[in-house]
Amino acid sequence: MSAWRATACLGLALLLAACASHKPRPGGAAAPRGGERAETERPQSERYRQNRDGGPDAPPIDVSKIPEPVPRVEPRSRYGNKETYTVLGRTYTLLPSASGYVERGIASWYGNKFHGYMTSSFEPYDMYAFSAAHKTLPLPSYARVTNLENGKSVVVRVNDRGPFHENRLIDLSYAAAVKIGVWPKGTGLVEVRAIDPEHPNALPPSTVAAAPPRRTPDGPVVARPAPAAGEAGGPPRIYLQLGAFGERDNAERAAASAARAGLGRVDIQSVAVAGRTVHRVRVGPLADVDAADALTERIERLGLGAPRVAIER
Repeated sequence: MSAWRATACLGLALLLAACASHKPRPGGAAAPRGGERAETERPQSERYRQNRDGGPDAPPIDVSKIPEPVPRVEPRSRYGNKETYTVLGRTYTLLPSASGYVERGIASWYGNKFHGYMTSSFEPYDMYAFSAAHKTLPLPSYARVTNLENGKSVVVRVNDRGPFHENRLIDLSYAAAVKIGVWPKGTGLVEVRAIDPEHPNALPPSTVAAAPPRRTPDGPVVARPAPAAGEAGGPPRIYLQLGAFGERDNAERAAASAARAGLGRVDIQSVAVAGRTVHRVRVGPLADVDAADALTERIERLGLGAPRVAIER
């Protein structure tokens, strides 16, 4: 959990002036010292007191007594909000606004290894606060994170960048992970729904277009509409999206390639996006997060690109 975060943090710090290695005070988060530069030149083994991440050394805390952050309008952080940045060879583009953002994916968490060290927004990370790291939401932002497996949710303040693991959508603080049941499991299937403090009840539009089932020469490809945001209907299922295409013929060719590679059950989902139909090629459902990670590695080794995790209910 923490090895990739530590490696990514170094690259991000060089670019965003974040992840400064300030040593935390015992029992609490360290405050940034005026004018002190980020010590990004130091090797990772010297930047953190611990080599492994985990929960607190003391008995588990009662997260029910921790108040959730109240969304409010805040200016963007001076740090961590570059329009584009690159970490571990991948380039990310910042969303212009958090308004209307909703996405499902895999959540992870980070804890005491990073407690007290600087986040990408140059605020000290507090594992006992309801906060989170996200790759493209503006810093700070607010979001409600819902565990799709048990229905528990928490409001978090997004003030950090990450997670930079291939298949992860959001990195929760230890407290937030405990609150919704992602800790100690390690990962969870979640929905992240941004909260606009000026319009807290606004929901993103969702228009779905159905497509008829077709069959390719290489095997069956199931076609079905994509579910609307927030739609319920049974336990969450994990899929890997291989691509999204404007032309159905291109989607069917991609699906046929996946079928020939023996990746499993392939389907094509058609959804209306900004007035046009997009055809998404997906493999699944998969048994669990470990299966999704293993299949992702296989897909990349086959030269089929980096798939995107999709969660359905």
